[in-house]
Amino acid sequence: MVDPDLLNLKLIEICVKTDSREGVLKRLARLLIDNGFVKESYLQAILEREKQFPTGLPTEGVGVAIPHADTEHVIKPGISIATLKEPVIFNVMGSPDEQVDVSIIFMLALSDPNMQLELLQNLVQVLQNKELLLSLTKVKDKSDFINLLKKHMKIGCSEGI
Repeated sequence: MVDPDLLNLKLIEICVKTDSREGVLKRLARLLIDNGFVKESYLQAILEREKQFPTGLPTEGVGVAIPHADTEHVIKPGISIATLKEPVIFNVMGSPDEQVDVSIIFMLALSDPNMQLELLQNLVQVLQNKELLLSLTKVKDKSDFINLLKKHMKIGCSEGI
């Protein structure tokens, strides 16, 4: 099972209004910074990494992005998540010339490569479930979002500090 403290109500935003990929990346990184999960350097690292290694995934039904930065910027592991009111364009992972409209972002702040592998394996279960992704975009409450996600992942939940 993945560390239960990864999902934290303080790191989730529902129905975010933004007009750009950079806007939502900055917002999610700021949640991680302000709640002590990552260093201030994480913000610039996430923006630079996204330019070089895009993280958009054209999953069925709902586009998803999984931005992350190197472990040197992480204080403690966490996932900052946003659902967007309107999708924003991300470049596609592995095909940077292609674009995808993204409505859910899972921003990873992980310090252990083993945890990253296990978490990505769990996220794949979510990404392959069109109905779940569509449901996640419709949830209006952070607790409901976490509970729905937990049903489909081997992960716990924390209320935070």
